[in-house]
This record gives sequence, C-alpha cells and structure tokens, in this order.
Amino acid sequence: MSRASNEPNSPIDASQALDPGLYIVATPIGNLRDITLRAIDTLRAADEILAEDTRVARRLMDAHNIRAKVTPYHDHNGAKRRPEILQKLSDGAVIAQISDAGTPMVSDPGWKLAREALDAGHRVIPVPGASAMLAGLVASGLASDRFMFCGFLPPKSGARKRALSDLSNVPGTLVFYESGPRLVDCLKDAAETLGGDREAAISRELTKLFEETRRGTLRELASH
Repeated sequence: MSRASNEPNSPIDASQALDPGLYIVATPIGNLRDITLRAIDTLRAADEILAEDTRVARRLMDAHNIRAKVTPYHDHNGAKRRPEILQKLSDGAVIAQISDAGTPMVSDPGWKLAREALDAGHRVIPVPGASAMLAGLVASGLASDRFMFCGFLPPKSGARKRALSDLSNVPGTLVFYESGPRLVDCLKDAAETLGGDREAAISRELTKLFEETRRGTLRELASH
C-alpha cells in the first residue's frame, strides 16, 4: 500500500491508500463541521471504524458521507475484541478508532488497544483534531503555558478532596472534566481545598448552540 503524501503543501488525494495501522481519529465535540479533511479521508479509507457508540458514530458518518464499516469498541467488549483487531492489523488492515466526541484516549479506555497494537509491532497514527480539554482551556482565559489534565475527580467528597489536595502544589492550570449534577459539590470542595480565591472557569456545551464559559473565583463559581 502507498501512503498519502504528508508534505505540508501537498494536494489532498483521498484516492491514495493508507498504510496499514491503527489510526486514532479525533471527531467533533459538538459542531459536526469541526472535523479535519484528513480525518474524513482517513475514515472513508478505513477498512473498519471502531466506535464507542455506533449510533453516535453513524450520525457523524452520515453527515460526511462516510460509508466505511463501523463496529462497537468500548469498555465492556474491549478485552474480547482486542485479539481480533490485532489480527486484522497483522493482516494489513487500516483500522480507525474514534470516541463519541473529541480525541480518543483522552479520558477514555482507548489507550489499551493502542498499547497492545504498539507492543505487537503495529503502527499507531494520530489524526489530530477537536479536543474538549483544549477548547475549554483556551476559552478559560487561564494560563495555558503550563497545565495538567486531571480527568474526572472521584464522585465522593472525601476522596475528591484528597485528590484535589494532592494537586494543590502543581505549578500550573488544572483541567478537569465533571458532570453537571456533581458540579456544585465539586466546586465547593475545590474552593475549600485549593482556595476560594483561586481563579477558575467552567465551560459547557462547547461548540454547540448554548455554549457558555463562566469565569471567576472558585468561591464565586460555586455560589453561582
């Protein structure tokens, strides 16, 4: 198989075959137009697309006229499916992996497949694009020259405070994911542990119709 040219100024030619390997493809976090031309080319050329939820994936595929085979790959079937996927890679397949939104392997279990693929000698190729973590960071107005992505905090207050305490001396902006129902309690614990006057920002519905970023101190955000 021949690899499509990756020179910066090379023309787009989706007809060229991709090299075998596992392609980690970023997809939109809301707005379906936030997908790169390379991501569309890769998904169209893939022998198989692995998706967390095939129904979510199909909406994206239909929006961009992508007809590749889509199969489920997630927490519950990952261990069972990985040997089969690794065999397909050994046979020369082009496998694309996507998450429900954003960049796979950022706060999701996709890294296990990538790790096993690399251990087996296969190529793992990132196809970068949308990321909720980075979108929220740049919208926050907080320092972005040094930051740490911390994923989801524990759901129980005691464990959450201990986790926040462990992060209190990190010299940079801390980035978390959190669900709506737990947000108030999380902000209160953060204010108590990290300091109520610490500057913070909360983003929701990024790239969607009701996108909002609210900025203030942890105390102010918890009160709001």
